[in-house]
Amino acid sequence: MRPGLQLPPLERRITLPDMIAYAGATWDWHRLHYDPEYLAERGLDRPVVDGQVFGALLAEQVQDWIGAAGVLRTLRFRFKQLVYAGETVRCVGTVTAVDGRLVTVEHQVLAGDRVAVAPAASTVELR
Repeated sequence: MRPGLQLPPLERRITLPDMIAYAGATWDWHRLHYDPEYLAERGLDRPVVDGQVFGALLAEQVQDWIGAAGVLRTLRFRFKQLVYAGETVRCVGTVTAVDGRLVTVEHQVLAGDRVAVAPAASTVELR
């Protein structure tokens, strides 16, 4: 494990049915994520992906990468751009520090050529 190591990217197309399933699982039924009339009143032509989906994707990326060798301890992220139903996102990450058993990863979530989430970082504790 060393700084500069790239995590395998995680790519996912987020469809409206995915968003509805996520809303049901999290009890987050904000109309921004599904209601065409509500969206039109705000000048939006497509539902907006719930921001917490990005946290779930980043956690999935880290856990897929580290497997049983470590545990995700912290995750923080900030939204930069809206992502809409039907778009594909790509989560990328780079190890930036290793301090004993703690590994720091900096992340971005990209939607096409837009940076949707950054800054973002996680800490993994190696077992």
